Amino acid sequence: MPVRVEVVAHPLVQDSLTRVRDKSTPNALFRQELERVGMLLLVEATRRLALTDVTVDTPLTTTAGKTLTTQPVVIPVLRAGLGFVHAAQDLMPNADVGFIGISRDEATFQPKPYVNKLPETLAGRLCIVLDPMLATGGSLAHTCRLLLERGADGPIVVVCALAAPEGIAYLEKEGLDLLIYTASVDERLNEHAFIVPGLGDAGDRQFGAPH
Repeated sequence: MPVRVEVVAHPLVQDSLTRVRDKSTPNALFRQELERVGMLLLVEATRRLALTDVTVDTPLTTTAGKTLTTQPVVIPVLRAGLGFVHAAQDLMPNADVGFIGISRDEATFQPKPYVNKLPETLAGRLCIVLDPMLATGGSLAHTCRLLLERGADGPIVVVCALAAPEGIAYLEKEGLDLLIYTASVDERLNEHAFIVPGLGDAGDRQFGAPH
């Protein structure tokens, strides 16, 4: 199954991404700009949502309209993925929100799950995974397998501010059917599995470093 990557080169995305990358950007502004990147990426990522024809009464007459056929499910990967949740809820206020918590073992870089709060069934619903950083791909692959276990249909949509080539290659090797929307595919991962040039640790820059 293919992994398809769309780099969203919209000027507003790239403008906000530059401030997100800047190490001098304070946390409050970082959160605002990251959320803006997420909202603009989500607009692109939701183009395939199915619509149903309806009629609506305007103040003057009756006319044709369209509504979403099925509400999607939005899944932020904690904790960095929380930075995209408000944008998703602003755009899709009736969407369900599930939560997957995954930390990364700093020695092995392997995912360590700690939260799984998903709807009982995901069959027939578009699943949109929110994770600002696609680095090694391990956390995202684990998340997508959990969604598939709940009946998710492919392709699963992934929204990330940055992606690393190594992470994309790993997801392809895992045979996952994904549509990835990102603001940039960066150069590489460093020896600590951080994206280069990247933006640092998206969770720490939003919420502060844990102790």
